[in-house]
Amino acid sequence: MNTDSLFTPGLVAAQQPQWPGGVNGPEVTKAVETLRKLPPLVFAGECDSLKARIAIAQEGKAFWLQGGDCAETFEAATADSIRNRIKTILQMAAVLQYFASLPVIKVGRMAGQFAKPRSSDTETRGDVTLPAYRGDAVNDLAFTLEARTPNPQRLVQVYNTSSSTLNLVRAFTQGGFADIRRVHEWNKGFAKDPRFGARYEQMASEIGRSLDFMASAGVDPDAFKTVDFYSSHEALILEYEKALTRIDSRTDLPYDVSAHFVWIGERTRQLDGAHMDFASKIQNPIGIKLGPKSTVEDALAMIKMLNPNNEPGRLTFITRMGASLIREKLPALVKAVTDSGAKVLWVCDPMHGNTYEAPSGYKTRKFDDVMDEVRGFFEVHKALGTHPGGIHIELTGDDVTECVGGGEQILESDLATRYESACDPRLNHTQSLELAFLVAEMLRDH
Repeated sequence: MNTDSLFTPGLVAAQQPQWPGGVNGPEVTKAVETLRKLPPLVFAGECDSLKARIAIAQEGKAFWLQGGDCAETFEAATADSIRNRIKTILQMAAVLQYFASLPVIKVGRMAGQFAKPRSSDTETRGDVTLPAYRGDAVNDLAFTLEARTPNPQRLVQVYNTSSSTLNLVRAFTQGGFADIRRVHEWNKGFAKDPRFGARYEQMASEIGRSLDFMASAGVDPDAFKTVDFYSSHEALILEYEKALTRIDSRTDLPYDVSAHFVWIGERTRQLDGAHMDFASKIQNPIGIKLGPKSTVEDALAMIKMLNPNNEPGRLTFITRMGASLIREKLPALVKAVTDSGAKVLWVCDPMHGNTYEAPSGYKTRKFDDVMDEVRGFFEVHKALGTHPGGIHIELTGDDVTECVGGGEQILESDLATRYESACDPRLNHTQSLELAFLVAEMLRDH
């Protein structure tokens, strides 16, 4: 079914590619028609299940863990890479759940995160200016005119790659790999920082003894054997998202079946823009990124637009303030939203406000800045008596050298060793595990 009639025509859509022939040209039309005929990547019932879990987290009775690539690439969508990302998120979730005694909602920034907003439409190297790289959904990273020319057929490749990724994710999380009794095995093959590797192994042993005791008493719950793992990405390229919006046969309501959870970014959350209109019309749980320029008026207006009936689990605010501003900018937003009675999950994105360029030219982030923003996030919520609901992390399961600091003490001079991100710097496996232990301590003390 063509669901275009659901959305308000004529609204400005920020951060869209300059497609050859325009958004209504033959190439885009062909790609969209192909996508409309393809099966859903996720199901409406799964989206509703996630919404119910977010509602629990909004009450402080669960914790949201969202992690994955800054920008996925077709080339990196290998079984090993996908497995290592899942393994890292499962390890982080085990640490958080074990030490904080809270259920953890596991959400991947994967199976759809192929597009990125950019600060400029073009990139110049020397005397050559070409279209900016907007993610594999649009063009290629190679600096040639052919590679950088937006190609709508890539949207179909996004669907196919997301489909194969989700297929593997479901196999890993439902087929025994995610069984909590394999918590030791998740660490095999990973480089072990002496401080956090040993601590993880100690935790795994304690979990193992607890499970052995329960088994000896005849308790063997199925809940230990599989995990629910949800997909998410920024709803950026509207042709793709609209083509994958379907009417649910149970409810006759529209869902974006490209992912369980989609968010609207800091650069596309204009109240009179096409992205917010899109988000207001679908039934999925929705996230909104809030940067340091966000006002109380912005937040309250977005709540009114996206969740007028104050449905539990519907709306998540993902704050990305930067370590130096989180304690200054966040309190007024949290207080106003809380005073309004709105049901919102507050999630901390400590990555995007802390990016800088190293002398070598690599974009990077300091692990200490990432942790300081999370610490500030918890401090604000503790002072206001509200719930620090979760974290949103750009990470990889591989031992890259993209963010400086952490237990491994990666230096700016080390960045070139294994810098593999197509866009922004990610925490590597060891840094991600270190962050999980530190966040678990904050959760336990909150």
